[in-house]
Amino acid sequence: MAREKLNKKQTTLAGSGAVSTDTAEFELPDYAPATDDWSGSQPTRKAKAFWPSAKRLMALLGPEKMLFGFVTLLVVASVVLTVIAPKVLGQAMDVIFNGILGAQLPAGVPKEQIIEGLRAQGETQFADMLQGADIVPGQGIDFERLGWLILVVLALYLVASFLMWLQGYLLNGLVMRVVYKLRKDIEEKINRLPLSYFDGRQRGDVLSRVTNDVDNIQQALQQAFSQLVQSVLTIIGIGAMMFWVSWQLGLIALLALPLSAVIVGIVGVRAQKLFTAQWKRTGDLNGHIEESFTGHELIRVFNRDTEMIEEFDRRNDGLYDASFKAQALSGAMMPAMQFVQYLTYVLIAVVGALKVTAGQMTLGDVTAFIQYSREFAQPIGQMAGMANMLQSGVASAERTFELLDADEQDAETVTEHLPERATGHVEFDHVAFSYDPEESLIKDLSLEVHPGQTVAIVGPTGAGKTTLVNLIMRFYELQGGRILLDGTDITKLSRAELRGHVGMVLQDAFLFEGSIRENIRYGRLEATDEEVIEAAKATMVDRFVRQLPEGYDTVIEENASSLSAGERQLLTIARAFIANPSLLILDEATSSVDTRTEVLVQQAMSALRADRTSFVIAHRLSTIRDADTILMMEHGDIVEQGSHEQLLAQRGAYYELYQSQFKGTDENEDAAEQEAAGGASVAEVEAGADAGAAAGIDAGAPASADSAEAAE
Repeated sequence: MAREKLNKKQTTLAGSGAVSTDTAEFELPDYAPATDDWSGSQPTRKAKAFWPSAKRLMALLGPEKMLFGFVTLLVVASVVLTVIAPKVLGQAMDVIFNGILGAQLPAGVPKEQIIEGLRAQGETQFADMLQGADIVPGQGIDFERLGWLILVVLALYLVASFLMWLQGYLLNGLVMRVVYKLRKDIEEKINRLPLSYFDGRQRGDVLSRVTNDVDNIQQALQQAFSQLVQSVLTIIGIGAMMFWVSWQLGLIALLALPLSAVIVGIVGVRAQKLFTAQWKRTGDLNGHIEESFTGHELIRVFNRDTEMIEEFDRRNDGLYDASFKAQALSGAMMPAMQFVQYLTYVLIAVVGALKVTAGQMTLGDVTAFIQYSREFAQPIGQMAGMANMLQSGVASAERTFELLDADEQDAETVTEHLPERATGHVEFDHVAFSYDPEESLIKDLSLEVHPGQTVAIVGPTGAGKTTLVNLIMRFYELQGGRILLDGTDITKLSRAELRGHVGMVLQDAFLFEGSIRENIRYGRLEATDEEVIEAAKATMVDRFVRQLPEGYDTVIEENASSLSAGERQLLTIARAFIANPSLLILDEATSSVDTRTEVLVQQAMSALRADRTSFVIAHRLSTIRDADTILMMEHGDIVEQGSHEQLLAQRGAYYELYQSQFKGTDENEDAAEQEAAGGASVAEVEAGADAGAAAGIDAGAPASADSAEAAE
């Protein structure tokens, strides 16, 4: 009973079309979701540790490991060429510098003699600089060698750029295939999840995990991880070159690493938690927006606009705070890294200049080292920037993995099969079921329905009416007993085979975006156009479709707002009719239409129920009087069973329910029936519908007195 009071509408595909679980009404106001918070989902579990989630995210690249290895080799080659280039450029700088110095010295005088003369004059510092330089007194710049070195540098950068483009191209295809498989796995997982998974979650939250979070993962894989690989290799390569050029300056440059690690460690860990909160708030807000649009009319009916706006503001403020804190904290990382970069640059420039004047390094080596130091800081800065994206991507991966790790519906053990056309003999053998282990719903229910019988199920809200038919469909598994279809335990059949023998018509007439022809054919995709039209004629659909400009090719837009409630319901009946099921379930199929249209829907359902076993759930007792058996349910138990006349004669629970609707007795039962039918016979309503269709009147809309009189 607790489960019936949750009233969450869930939709899945089975048999002839969309299937929605019926539940009872909310105990809360209609604007409030029946959960402990406004997120529409269960409280989010504490985020997993960063590294296990990141490791699992990288494991998604496993099927592409060969290509990923090749891409890594391309990155290595590109980094090697990029690292060599500054050293060659430094040699070109030495050619220029040495040529300028050599041109200022007397030609023909040995270099050593000039140095000794300078030392004798007290120019020790200049002598040391000449000692470390490769100059020829009297000789200027060697432009031939300089041109060759410049060409080598250009070639190195050109090839390195091409290799980086190639690895980016290959990595993009690799990531897209990985994300494609991830989306496929999520879609398959959604179809394997039991309905109980969706009971405590809003569709907006689930959609956020399937769309926003997956997009964020794709962005992280495409940019963050590729940049991280390149940055790590660049740091290693440049670090080796710096120590080769000067180990003293190399130690100074390495001061950036511990400082950067401290910044990333402090800021990154906090940012990861804030990004997790940001995506959680995004899912909450999406769920509220989806709920607001879906229940827009209901919100207006109960005048809950103010409450919904206030709740939107609350969630929006929460998302603003979480996003601002996450972006503000992560945005502080780059300025901090730049400060470290500038600090090391100043130290390297000062110490390098002293070493050049001391003759311990050439100007070209110092120039190359300064470029190395800038390139060394650049990947560190990139790692800090990519850490933001990586933190966000891993947070999204955690939410996605939660979905993929959710408990699935029980595995199938298919040992038997039904014939192509089942007879529809249904047996409930001591069935027990409950949504909450602590509160039982159906305790010990036994029932036998013979082929071709129509069984109506009535009772108050929360009695277990829809639960009964959901158990037939195996939307939920039994805790005790068994259900037999043609003598076969349904748990020994595959869910697909079982649902292939069952058709459902629901209270909420859901239609897909597409033509009317396609929506009817959805019940059996291989149906021909002739079969579609035949089903439409049998279910009263053809009469109003013929009046549409495009006929059966009329495109139904989102929410099918161009059709009335009655027309939408007739289309769902036609969809079930063309599926030709052995077993039929009608769940409040006439509750959303007016009494005149109800007669047309009833006639269409009568054609649909012909020669097949049917279960009819109804609150309007006028729609189930001709049922072979009526089950009166209370608290999950069948308290009364029999025909309409038998149950009235017993003057029990069914009699009281009947009296509450019609305010009559056995003597004026006929008058009550006439009142329930809207004061019109089937023939009269058909004639009125035909006349109304000819006059452009919607058969599914409530008929006014004037239109009814004109139709007559």
